[in-house]
Amino acid sequence: MVGSANAQFDFEQAPIKYSKTESNDAVAKLISQLESGETSLTWNDQQGWLPSLLEKLEVPSLSQTLVFSKTSLQIRHIRPRSPRAIYFNDVTYLGWVPTAEFIEVSSVDDHLGAVFYTIRQRKTDRPEITRDHTSCLSCHGTAKTKHVPGYLVRSVFPSDNGQPHYSMGSTTTDQETPFSERFGGWYLTGDLGKTKHRGNKFADRDSEEPFDWQQHANIETAGELFDSKRYLETTSDVVALMVLEHQTQMHNLITRAAYETRQTIHYQQVMNRVLDRESSHESESTVRRIKQAGDELLKYLLFAGEAKIESPIRPTSDFASQFSQLGPSDKAGRSLREFDLQTRLFRYPCSFLIYSSSYDQLPPRVLDYIETRLLRILTNQDDDPAFDHLSIQDRGDILEILLDTKPSLRERMKAHVTDSKQTQPAK
Repeated sequence: MVGSANAQFDFEQAPIKYSKTESNDAVAKLISQLESGETSLTWNDQQGWLPSLLEKLEVPSLSQTLVFSKTSLQIRHIRPRSPRAIYFNDVTYLGWVPTAEFIEVSSVDDHLGAVFYTIRQRKTDRPEITRDHTSCLSCHGTAKTKHVPGYLVRSVFPSDNGQPHYSMGSTTTDQETPFSERFGGWYLTGDLGKTKHRGNKFADRDSEEPFDWQQHANIETAGELFDSKRYLETTSDVVALMVLEHQTQMHNLITRAAYETRQTIHYQQVMNRVLDRESSHESESTVRRIKQAGDELLKYLLFAGEAKIESPIRPTSDFASQFSQLGPSDKAGRSLREFDLQTRLFRYPCSFLIYSSSYDQLPPRVLDYIETRLLRILTNQDDDPAFDHLSIQDRGDILEILLDTKPSLRERMKAHVTDSKQTQPAK
């Protein structure tokens, strides 16, 4: 393994053993329920297993985003008049194309990260959901996913048949990507004001300006651009897509921190045995790698470097309202899921995935580091300029919300306050 910033993990070696390790993610649990007869899926003549899968996995149809660029395993079926629909909640993703033979499904396992499955679109009494160990990772286990099994949202320069002009490049987008580089190859509904973006457009590779920035910049429904009757919703919501951009890379960074810590400690233990050192010995390299993985996650968690929203955003579906109500909320009714949409995505810039099971199950060594530093930042004891975007008010609000809604952090805060008092010089 090389330095943390560019580490490439061998998923199949100890301590990860990706393919040989049984998953316990949401889809794996559904498979178990189907096999035991505890539940069943219902066939729909228009969308096949999709509506029933969404119901069983608690994925809202309002999360629908539509990508018309040919950038997935279902490339033969994706085209501007038949885009791929992505549906998601905090931990699970589904990809569906009306004419495709299967539905792609993925969910986050606390220890493995992203785990991938397919279900064949064929009416049967015993539908089978099959775990994929190889083909998905050709795209979902690369530098674009932080070198771990993970997720990505791509922005490309699409031709009028959906094929990307790869010679013009592509961008893996997240919360830091400028809006002028986002959404290429995606349908996008909502009002972004005067913001330039690549959504809803085809690229002209022979032009100095490949996009007509004004064309289809703000539309109410996807039906304005293609016949969307086969889809569950009429929208491809801009806010849903921005949340998708955020949480895909947030999941990757959580997985990366877990992999980095587990592999680094595993390697350290091997070296300790070889060199006959104490089992508790940690080299400077071990400490540095764990801290680097924790710092990278922490910066993203607190939206350091987030691209500023240039014009207020107005969604055209109820996704934002539905998402905001998921909580948890503090005693004052505040939640990390509240949107801003004026200058930034969220009103309180701290990721809602801090409540996720995969975050809570991070190895103690890196979780201790992350949360200890998080508390120092929120209590104004860390002057790293990476967090200058957080005002005193932001820090206070986030801290109060977390102390009310995350008991484990509240307990850590008590220890943090005690330690701070003990280190203060005597008067």
